[in-house]
Amino acid sequence: MVAMLRTIAFMLVFYPGTAFAALSALVVSWFGQRALLAHVRGWALFHRWCARILLGVRGRLEGTIPDGPVIVAMKHESMFETIEVLLLVKDPAVVLKRELTNIPGWGMAARLHGVIPVDREAGAAAMRHMLRAARDAVARSRPIVIFPEGTRVPPGERPPLRAGFAGLYRALGLPVVPIACDSGRYWPRRGFAKRAGVIRFRVGETIPPGLPRDEVEARVHAAINALNDGV
Repeated sequence: MVAMLRTIAFMLVFYPGTAFAALSALVVSWFGQRALLAHVRGWALFHRWCARILLGVRGRLEGTIPDGPVIVAMKHESMFETIEVLLLVKDPAVVLKRELTNIPGWGMAARLHGVIPVDREAGAAAMRHMLRAARDAVARSRPIVIFPEGTRVPPGERPPLRAGFAGLYRALGLPVVPIACDSGRYWPRRGFAKRAGVIRFRVGETIPPGLPRDEVEARVHAAINALNDGV
């Protein structure tokens, strides 16, 4: 019951605040990309505050994430890390489903921020668009964040990586920073109530560019699932 009430309080505060942040982002964007990046970071800090104070959920980073052009490959178990990553990684360009950029208000703000939308049904055309947007982000020294398993998965599940990750790795020639997280234990994919606790983000060993596809996928897959042991 306590978790249910805390989750309701979170929704009543965070979602109206998000609507305001999305609409105000359109005004902030008139002052340039740097102002918009700072605005989005402020929204992510607001989310962190709501999660900590209203839900009792906080994140803990284990390791160091380098700045600049790298590919950050992260485990995806909940909504929490999709926002928290905006604070863990400096000015990231996040790969996400194209349909999310169609959400009124929020979608426009996301596009202005420089997300990398991908349409999974568009095949080779989707890959070309994704690579073009990723190269533009790298040219501005922004890291690329991708959830290589493609969707949220329950704790303990280890689906194979989607093809988009290998395409990015090969085309961009960047090192990969894999990050495991265990957010699904406290912020389940299905189910309403969130549980209080500490979500861990464990940074794995940086993987150099230029490896064969099978090798880089195996190393990334193992690293982002490092916190699944014992689940």
